[in-house]
Amino acid sequence: MSLEAFATSRPLTMGVELELQIVNRHDYDLTPGSKDLLRVMKGVALPGDVTPEITDSMIELCTGVCDSYEQVLEQLTVTRDALVRSADKLNLGLSGGGTHPYQHWSKQRIFDKPRFQEISGLYGYLSKQFTIFGQHVHIGCEGPDQALRLLHGLSRFIPHLIALSASSPYVQGNDTGFHSARLNSVFAFPLSGRAPFVLTWDDFLVFFEKMTRTGVVKSMKDFYWDIRPKPEFGTIEVRVLDTPLTIEKASALAALIQSLARWISHDQPFALAEDDYLPYTFNRFQACRFGLDGTFVDPKTGEHRSLREDLNVTLHALEPHAAALRAEPALRYIREEMRWQGNDATWARGVVEREQLLNELVRQQCERWAGRAATP
Repeated sequence: MSLEAFATSRPLTMGVELELQIVNRHDYDLTPGSKDLLRVMKGVALPGDVTPEITDSMIELCTGVCDSYEQVLEQLTVTRDALVRSADKLNLGLSGGGTHPYQHWSKQRIFDKPRFQEISGLYGYLSKQFTIFGQHVHIGCEGPDQALRLLHGLSRFIPHLIALSASSPYVQGNDTGFHSARLNSVFAFPLSGRAPFVLTWDDFLVFFEKMTRTGVVKSMKDFYWDIRPKPEFGTIEVRVLDTPLTIEKASALAALIQSLARWISHDQPFALAEDDYLPYTFNRFQACRFGLDGTFVDPKTGEHRSLREDLNVTLHALEPHAAALRAEPALRYIREEMRWQGNDATWARGVVEREQLLNELVRQQCERWAGRAATP
């Protein structure tokens, strides 16, 4: 099977996908409500789309192609509000968060769709354990070679994005000690991790053809990489973020990635090299485990500093690019969250410390997602 041609897209445009938890309003556990929710949503005019996910207690919303932070937030607001109205009619709750704090994977049901059934047949119980919730951000690229260079440039900042977006400290009723436990489930898949270090589309086609010849993959969907090319959209797709608890946070993270992409594309602040990936797995683990307090090993110098320190330096470098993209409010949001709590995982632990009840955590997450909570 050959790889489709890389589509034309406008550079630095964005598309955002968010996977959401569907919970009941009794004990706030996950509930198989996606079919009913999609039925109620049928015919509702949206700027993007709402689709099922691999298990039927999940749903995914997506924006259309967006140019700016403001446009992403506007589109997410329209879709969020429509989803919340529909969920209210069904007495369901919707929540962000990378994992549900106490659901049991064995109780989940695979959504009746051929692609999902195929995944279930291949990966067995891992498919139900894939009831996890992430934010994916697409960035438009001028062409396939530029996409690969941007992919590898952004890889340096994968730990920073994990730490900022982390919202999954609890799994199966336990505090895992991680800020993002969700990614541990992704790592279980054999084709997860990082993309191969190739810088031209011709070389990537050679790699893809070798992989398809083995029968291991059939399409780009079979790669669960942290960042992957999406040739049918003319984008790269950043896949490491936990679903935030608010659309404001989701929009800010998307605009941060857009600003990083402009900086990397315009200023080329780092020469790309295979050796940049030597500390990659270590840095990623540190971000998952410790959030912004995790250690970051600079791939060029070998210097050790916290992710928080490196991110502060990065945000300063991004200021002119955020200004050009009208994304200054997004960077202000990120800075304020870093000063206040760091990420949603820290907020969730604070709620549990006060309330001593995971059910109450999910209830408050639903209120935050619906835009009805007093806290940001």
